[in-house]
This record gives sequence, C-alpha cells and structure tokens, in this order.
Amino acid sequence: MYDDIVDLHTHTIACGHAYNTLYEMAQAAAAKKLALFGSSEHAPAAPGSCTESYFRNYKVIPRRLFGVPTLLGAELNIMDYEGRVDLPDSVLARVDYCIASLHINCLESGSVRENTAACVKALKNPYVAILGHPDDGRYPLDYECLVSHAKRYHKLLEVNNSSLSPVSFRQGAREHYKEMLKLCRRYKQPVILSSDAHIASDVGNHDLAKELLAELDFPPELVVNSSLEKLAVYLPKISEYGFGRTAQ
Repeated sequence: MYDDIVDLHTHTIACGHAYNTLYEMAQAAAAKKLALFGSSEHAPAAPGSCTESYFRNYKVIPRRLFGVPTLLGAELNIMDYEGRVDLPDSVLARVDYCIASLHINCLESGSVRENTAACVKALKNPYVAILGHPDDGRYPLDYECLVSHAKRYHKLLEVNNSSLSPVSFRQGAREHYKEMLKLCRRYKQPVILSSDAHIASDVGNHDLAKELLAELDFPPELVVNSSLEKLAVYLPKISEYGFGRTAQ
C-alpha cells in the first residue's frame, strides 16, 4: 500500500451546507498528521455558497495552519456542455488550485456525449487540476473518452470517498469507479483520493476509496496522495510555497 498524506477536497461553513470552520477543518488535518490540507469551497453557483470576494480575499489566510501546509482552492461548478465554470479567470488565477465538478443544482444532465463533453472541456481549462466525483449515474459518462483526455491534458481524476458512502445521494459510484479505474490502469492515468469532507471528523477519511483500490489491485504509483512531489506536478503552488518533500 502507500502513504495517504493529502486531502484537498473539503468544505467549511462558508459553503452553506458544511458544519465546521476553516480552522477547525485544518486542526482536524493536523490531528490526522496530513502533510497537506486543502480547502476547496463551493464556487458561487452552488446555492448558499461564497461570493467571488471570498476567493479573492484568500491572500489574508496563512498557508500553514496548525503546522499543516495549507492550500486554498475552489470546487467549481461546470455550468454548461462547453465546460464553462462559475468563476472568472481573474479569480481562478488567485486561488491555489481548482476542482471542477458536475452538480445537479447547476447543470441539468444531458446525453452521455454532452455530459462527457462538459467534463472534458472543463479539464482543458488551464486553471482546473482535478475533475471532482466523476461517478454519479445521474450524469452518464463515456469513461474511456474522459480518461484519455485527462491523460492528454495532464489532469487528475478524483476518487471521492463520500460518493462511496452508503448514504451518498450520488448513484452507482462504486460500479462507475470500477470502470474508470480499469481504464486509468490501462492509460496509466493518475488519480487523487479525496474525502469531500463537510465536517471535521471526515477530513482525511479515504477509507472506502482505499478499500476499492485494494479490491481492484490498483497500482499504488498511480495514486498521488502518497507524495507532495507527485502532486506538485499537477499543483505548482506546492513547489511555489516551498512545502516539504515527502517519501515516494
């Protein structure tokens, strides 16, 4: 197996439907001994979430909280089948990283071709590093097209622990991940495990994702959570902030 030292997909009370503050989430990351913590708040099109000014003001927040290197990102909403997202480039250039995701309250599901095009075109955005929870059966996808384009654009695909929970509202995630991960193995396409935590107790919780990867005997070298050096290839801010080297 591999070290699991990173969690970049988390949310705070600022998004309107999570239950802890940024500092409480970071404190939980410190307690889990994570080497890197990321807060990726929902972008403005999500009902009740942050305005643009929230992301513009990230400059006031230290990039090390409770001793844990901290990145401040955004979970963007994919807004149409052209892959457009809900923050302008002027804001995207200021945040440390971006996840792009399909959310039912922001984009109505279309055909397999339309849904896949929305994801692929979002991945083409130079500010997007990760495609969030590509697992929901309410958005049927062409996984071979998705994986091949993630490889082509040098982006990460997420394995979302929350989607695998028995109480998740996303549909068929386990089977969809099996299909996606089989293709990731074939294309040698890396993935990132994420908690999608909306409460402090879930920070760094990738247990269900790791169980699935173990079941599939997925290659550890294709999981970027084990090394900041691996991850920095996709998230340059890790190197720019001088965050430490970790064992491969």
